[in-house]
Amino acid sequence: MLRHLFVLIHRYINLVLAVFLIIVSITGSLLAFNTELERFFAPQLFSKQISEQPRLSLSQLIEKASDLVDDAEITGVIFTEADQVKASYSSKTGNEAHKNYLRLLEVYLDPWTGNELGRRSRGDLNEGLINIMPFIYKIHWTLAIDSIGQFILGGVALLWTIDSFIGLYLTLPLSKTHFFSKWYKAFLIKKNSSFIRFNFDIHRSFGLWLWFFIIIFTWSSVMMNIRPVYESVMHLAFDYESPIERFKTIKTQKNDNPDLKWDDALAIAENLAEHESKTRGFKIIAPISLSYSKSAGSYSYGLRSSNDIFEYSPKGGNSSLMIDGNTGQLISFNQPTKMKLGNTIESWLYALHMARIIGMPYKIFVCFFGIAIVILTVTGIIIWHRKKYGKRKPIN
Repeated sequence: MLRHLFVLIHRYINLVLAVFLIIVSITGSLLAFNTELERFFAPQLFSKQISEQPRLSLSQLIEKASDLVDDAEITGVIFTEADQVKASYSSKTGNEAHKNYLRLLEVYLDPWTGNELGRRSRGDLNEGLINIMPFIYKIHWTLAIDSIGQFILGGVALLWTIDSFIGLYLTLPLSKTHFFSKWYKAFLIKKNSSFIRFNFDIHRSFGLWLWFFIIIFTWSSVMMNIRPVYESVMHLAFDYESPIERFKTIKTQKNDNPDLKWDDALAIAENLAEHESKTRGFKIIAPISLSYSKSAGSYSYGLRSSNDIFEYSPKGGNSSLMIDGNTGQLISFNQPTKMKLGNTIESWLYALHMARIIGMPYKIFVCFFGIAIVILTVTGIIIWHRKKYGKRKPIN
């Protein structure tokens, strides 16, 4: 009776989620090669004169970018790729439309010269192919309907996580005798079988072979979309500190005009990072970002270290520190690993979901994983349709 109930739950959850899973799986397969596709669709946003000479410092890049946007002030720069820097801005005016414009504006610089490579309003297809990948990302994360879509996909991820455990349970043999030899057959696809049997075997075996990664992707989606649920579970299961709660405990004060200028702030941050590296036993690999927050009155300095997980594309998941905008005093230091177990797991979830480890082999895997989820979803719909409208024949 209980098993039959779980079969119905599994079947109808799969049906409800089907369209959403197909959308996020196809877009996710494309986003596995986000950088490569960006270079194809928007080559103008990457430097064409890659040099062995040192790139400009973060503060030099900020100086170069400071006057590029009208009625705006620079808030930070980040090395998004080795041959690309992105600058961000805030509005000098109180105009809400201008604030929203700057919120979406992405200005890209050449790391060696500081010259502007190009700009775009993130995800706006009216600007052409330059925004195709940001738009695909927008669909993948929010269905292109912002916070409502993010909430919907968060619910989809949570249901899919629960359903994945139900699906695993349904593959288990009813009898405990010769349990593993019987369960092993669930991983296989029967040869010379009917279409109905073949479809069922594909659905069950794909679900089993990919189950571990399904949980990684579903739970990391919950992490990105519905933080309260994710953090509640992580607090219960692991030694975990919420980044949101940690930031709330940091004593900061609004400061529109810090005493430290960009050059001074960068020098202090680099010295503090060097001290932290010696104290904590990690190696500094490269600087990544420098930004200033008026609301917190602090500078943030991002760096890539030997304790980071990402092997390429420093678009998050890096070590960072925060310093006071007036005194340069260290406010906080954070690194993706070697702190709390739950936070290390979170860093791995993020890196695995975003395909930022192991280089091209893992990107290819993530791309095919997305295709496999589409197959898993479609085969589930076929099973549902047969059960509802087909003849009641046993699966051979």
